[in-house]
Amino acid sequence: MTVSIKVRTAIERSSWIRRMFEEGAALIAEHGAENIFDFTLGNPSVEPPAAFHRELRRLANQPDIGMHRYMNNAGYEETRTAVAEHLAKSSDVPVNASHIIMTCGAGGALNVVLKTILNPNEEVIILTPFFVEYKFYVDNHGGTTTEVWTDPETFQPDIDAIEAAITENTRALIINSPNNPTGAIYSAETLKALGEMLERKQAELGRSLYVISDEPYARLAFDGITVPPVFKYIRNAILVTSHSKDLALPGERIGYLAANPAMDDVSLFIEGAIFCNRVLGFVNAPALMQRLVARLQQESVDISEYQTKRDLLYDYLTELGFSMVKPGGGFYLFPNSPLADDVEFVRRAQQQNILLVPGSGFGAPGYFRIAYCVAMDVIERSLPAWKKLAKEVGL
Repeated sequence: MTVSIKVRTAIERSSWIRRMFEEGAALIAEHGAENIFDFTLGNPSVEPPAAFHRELRRLANQPDIGMHRYMNNAGYEETRTAVAEHLAKSSDVPVNASHIIMTCGAGGALNVVLKTILNPNEEVIILTPFFVEYKFYVDNHGGTTTEVWTDPETFQPDIDAIEAAITENTRALIINSPNNPTGAIYSAETLKALGEMLERKQAELGRSLYVISDEPYARLAFDGITVPPVFKYIRNAILVTSHSKDLALPGERIGYLAANPAMDDVSLFIEGAIFCNRVLGFVNAPALMQRLVARLQQESVDISEYQTKRDLLYDYLTELGFSMVKPGGGFYLFPNSPLADDVEFVRRAQQQNILLVPGSGFGAPGYFRIAYCVAMDVIERSLPAWKKLAKEVGL
């Protein structure tokens, strides 16, 4: 046997996103890319902002001495300071460089945090629908997951349901806002209620309960909405994020984790997380990208392009009869499946050359996900196919 039983099982249950992407690649090879409408992968079609290219050229033409060498495992002081200043300003919390660790994207940050805080078999609550890799990340570090549904009318966290799921073995809760796959932005009222509930439960249980806030879409918020700062409402909060979406740099794997200065034993947590960043094999975040993003903390892609795409697809699909909660941010729609079997619906969509991901891939059968971070012409050319699909499934 070339791989372990555990890994073989994981492969069999692994990401629907990748599975549908791979099936899409086969269809593209058969019919040509121009005839396939691929909404499977959250891989931004937009390019990084102009400031990124200017800074990249500056560094290439005027390289700093030693700019590609090892640095402190937590990252460059200059970069951590820039990140901290941005967070302090946006959250009105006294974050400084000592609370920041630069990481290999948000996925790297999540693994570092989970390795730092989890004891064997401790529980991590994840909110359904959820990004499927959360379960694998928790398992990486000996934990178990407990799934709690959000309110299906709004996809906001159900505070009472979360409280009921907390046990003496609960260690953390992962939240994701704007959410993948729903696009829901968790309101300030929700975060405040969550923070108050967790303070009660911590006093009752006599142990710290951590909220890990996964925020790679935080700057992709529409209609003038600002994503509420988690540090303002939840004391034992750890923010993990990347610049994959806000700077359109998914392949560069650059992100960070930040600990709320008010968190229990915050210095010890940071010390542990720096150690875990090293021993997990990341060692440090990419040096060149750290130097680049240090000067780009106020930059972002043009979110109006994403909002235009959201509005076009949302309005057209709801007119056809599809039902969904309108997303407040990110770049996904998460409609109800017109067929009870969401996998069958996705197969039927494939027959119209529309590539989607079933809600089952996010722990939510009965839905499907559309990643609309594709070129506008792909969306526009797909509309007749959506109309045929709606008619075929009886809408």
